[in-house]
Amino acid sequence: MKRLGLLVILAAVAAGAVVYTVRRSESTPHANVTALLPRGTVALVHLPDFNHTRDEWHQTDIYKLYQEPAVQEFLHKPLSKVPQRDVTSQMLADIEQLSPKDVFVAVTSIEENNPHFVGGFRFRPNQSDADKIIAQWIAEFVPRSSTPENVDYQQHKIEIVGATPNQIATAYDGQWFFASNDLAELKAVLDRTDGREKARQTILESDETFRAAMAHMPASYALLLYLQPRAASVKLAALRNAIGAAGNQNAIVEQIHSVCAATRFDGGKMRDVLFVGMAKTQPQRILSRASLNLGTADTFLYLATLNNPERLSEINQGGLLTGAWLQKVFDAAGRAGVTVEDWKTAFDVELGSLADWPQSSRWPSIVATLPVKDFARANKVVDALTHAIDEDAPWTTTEKNGVTYFYMQTPAALLAITPTIALSNRALIVGVDSVSVESATNRNAKSSSDLANSTTYKSAAHSVPAPTVAFVYVDTALLYSRLDATLRPMLLMSAAFMPAISDYVDVGKLPPPEIVAKHLSPIVSSQRYESDGYVTESIGPVTLSEAAIGLGLPAIFLGSTRSHSH
Repeated sequence: MKRLGLLVILAAVAAGAVVYTVRRSESTPHANVTALLPRGTVALVHLPDFNHTRDEWHQTDIYKLYQEPAVQEFLHKPLSKVPQRDVTSQMLADIEQLSPKDVFVAVTSIEENNPHFVGGFRFRPNQSDADKIIAQWIAEFVPRSSTPENVDYQQHKIEIVGATPNQIATAYDGQWFFASNDLAELKAVLDRTDGREKARQTILESDETFRAAMAHMPASYALLLYLQPRAASVKLAALRNAIGAAGNQNAIVEQIHSVCAATRFDGGKMRDVLFVGMAKTQPQRILSRASLNLGTADTFLYLATLNNPERLSEINQGGLLTGAWLQKVFDAAGRAGVTVEDWKTAFDVELGSLADWPQSSRWPSIVATLPVKDFARANKVVDALTHAIDEDAPWTTTEKNGVTYFYMQTPAALLAITPTIALSNRALIVGVDSVSVESATNRNAKSSSDLANSTTYKSAAHSVPAPTVAFVYVDTALLYSRLDATLRPMLLMSAAFMPAISDYVDVGKLPPPEIVAKHLSPIVSSQRYESDGYVTESIGPVTLSEAAIGLGLPAIFLGSTRSHSH
């Protein structure tokens, strides 16, 4: 009986260990991969399960929008013009057949401007079936200028294809396939996979910087990105100089310990978590979102963030298209006697910005606001700014109900604008037209707004953690509806005057706005500072970071093009 009881206890312990191991492996989807990579890995991209991610993608709002018959009909002509579409479809079918798991690509080191890459994945079919598909990919993407070289290593066959410096070494290890542009790195990965390298302090999983970043990531994700900017800062500077980009971001990069981002699916929406490990740069304040009371039922964009007056001198270091102009404004204000201390004394540090688009308007209106702490000092700053923004433009000043308005007269143009600044003892409000600024000033006296009370906003705001540093809200359905009403007539007119457009797209088949808008929920982003860095969480049909990448890449291209032209 004692022996039977001991067996029962051992069985229970074993079962518990199995359950714990399964749960542990599910809660740390990176564990398999990070045990294969060296400590100090510069960058890592990890996709835990391709087919599962594909299935979840098919349940998203964006994919359902894509599947709408009206959208499919509109996209039929432009998609038919996409080159090699059949090749892409075949590759996706091959990937689904492989059912790859733990797909990863990593930069393990950068030596003499040469990054060392290693990648791999686990596959479902047997090795011979997988080899047929993988061999086709290698033949497609790696030119074979000579006969492949075969190297035997620890019961593994390593095949080296391509010519220096574009050689790729590949190998199988059970259900794993690995590839690298560095033979020594590939051998090291095989050693870790087979258990020959058992020193845990040498693998990425034991790296303190990596572990600290992963502590902020969700338990499961569809895609992960990890980066150590310091390790690549010198190389990034060389690349920036090569493309002619201005600015000195090295000092900023060196402040960042790590960057880690994960994307997952959440009820048909996309959710991102981004961690930037660095010391806090904002003042010791908690975001209040007091500017929310300026919102209306037609507000499609609301932003609130803490700014740091001490960093105004660095406004042009980001390489933004407007950075040089803003730098000129602040420099001119400085020459007029406005100091950082004036900014800190005159205004609170919380910046708010809102964009409204009433149904009756062709274009949106945008205002920005700062709370006023010292009216006299604020008046000094504004007076300097009105001369710094455009020294040749005439400004007029009026006072209404205790609020001082500054209006800049601009020449008549297609888009008539009247930059306006309103200053009261409560707030500074700036906008590109006088009507929106005066309307926002009147709303500023209220304790709540139509935006703050709307169910759409409340639901979106509650879907992310409470922000302490920054908050962004975008009503994508409202924005799309207004854009459609403004741009559809222009597109139809363009098609009438330029018939060649019809060779690529049928403008008359644009989906009705209500078909598109029903799949669009707000994008909301919340940023907070934790003990070792900034954590930003975003959710929506696409996340804020995904939207920023989609819009930012063309801007970066234009910026680099302009720098080359000069």
